[in-house]
Amino acid sequence: MEASKELDTRGLNCPLPILKAKKALADMGSGQLLRVVSTDPGSVRDFQAFARQTGNELVEQTSGGSEFVHVLRRR
Repeated sequence: MEASKELDTRGLNCPLPILKAKKALADMGSGQLLRVVSTDPGSVRDFQAFARQTGNELVEQTSGGSEFVHVLRRR
């Protein structure tokens, strides 16, 4: 899965990863993928709620070690 844009939000805590993702999605076209890498464990539920509230699709969430990866499809 090839993302159109990738955000590195490692070291940032809520709500910064969500705010940066929201800003990035605003500059993207419909259907494009945004990949966000975070170290905040709370980002898992935050991105689930963000997708529900905004209508953007949460395509994938994975975790490995201390990193959490979220892939969103712009509505």
